Amino acid sequence: MQEKFVDTKLLNSKPHFEILDGLRGLAALIIVIFHFMEIIFPDFNNNLISHGYLAVDFFFCLSGFVIAYAYDSRIADMGLKTFIKVRLIRLQPLVIIGSVLGLLTFIFDPFNNLYATYGFKETALLFITSVFMIPYPVMPERFFNLFSFNAPSWSLFWEYFANIIYATILFKATRKVLTSLVILGALALFYIAWNYGNLLGGWSGSTFFHGLARISFSFSIGMLIYRSNWIIKNNLGLLGLSGLLLLVFFIPHFESYNYFIEPILVVFYLPVIVSLGAGASLTKNQNKINKFSGDISYPLYMVHYPFIWIFLSYVTEKEPSKSELWWVIPIAVFLLICFAYLVSKYIDSPIRRYFTNKIKASANH
Repeated sequence: MQEKFVDTKLLNSKPHFEILDGLRGLAALIIVIFHFMEIIFPDFNNNLISHGYLAVDFFFCLSGFVIAYAYDSRIADMGLKTFIKVRLIRLQPLVIIGSVLGLLTFIFDPFNNLYATYGFKETALLFITSVFMIPYPVMPERFFNLFSFNAPSWSLFWEYFANIIYATILFKATRKVLTSLVILGALALFYIAWNYGNLLGGWSGSTFFHGLARISFSFSIGMLIYRSNWIIKNNLGLLGLSGLLLLVFFIPHFESYNYFIEPILVVFYLPVIVSLGAGASLTKNQNKINKFSGDISYPLYMVHYPFIWIFLSYVTEKEPSKSELWWVIPIAVFLLICFAYLVSKYIDSPIRRYFTNKIKASANH
């Protein structure tokens, strides 16, 4: 995920691209629904949002655009140390919150007692590696996720990686260099899709470097969109752009062509959505829903998966009927949205405000 635009002395206020916030929230919601649906329909040919995982590539592209927009003009004066502090304040609280939720749902899962299998020491190690973002793909019961307690943290691992590369190298890279990185990243994506049939990887030990390819292309193209001013003015608004983004996730999974369709979507279509989103404007009646969507996007992404593990245990143990699941899932998604809002308002935002104010106070002395 990526930073929202904030108004502090260190993070200069700029008129920001509001619709991109709303689209990020929509993508986070799609990820949540996809994670439920892939348990019910492990065969992507039967999954209505079989390309839901491409929302992560959209996040990466947004992140490159936002980071370049927010920091290109001041990263040199800001310095690496302050930049890292600011990014940790933005991202790390929810990494820790998600890890705590992962620990609690691991211990108190009502349908599966994995804690009895792994014991205190291994559980503690799983928690520590989750908090400190150290890949530890050791649980076959959880498909060897890099972070067994909170699976989506794999993309945050690469987000941190991209941020460090940006602050040390890419902030001064020319457009020619960025273009070269974009081309190499695109070639890597086509290679992975050709060999594996999709771009789903990056979250597991066996597909670890797929995550590097995914963020290398999307983060770089996001930066290039900003620096090249590839912003397409339009009147599509939040609704029109939401429809265009949803098309990506609802394209049917064609087994014979998927290896070609997915890299086309990531390399060409999603960057255009970012360009259009940056060039669109909100109408007044869209402000509240757009803000709400942006506000809960990162919290929703980072707190939902511990409950997906419980859902998997429930499906495995209880074998509920499809008719039962059709009401369980909508209720679960609604409750997760509410929970994400509460986490954002009462835990994440106060923590970030506290540490941001400490940085501001330190800068004023």
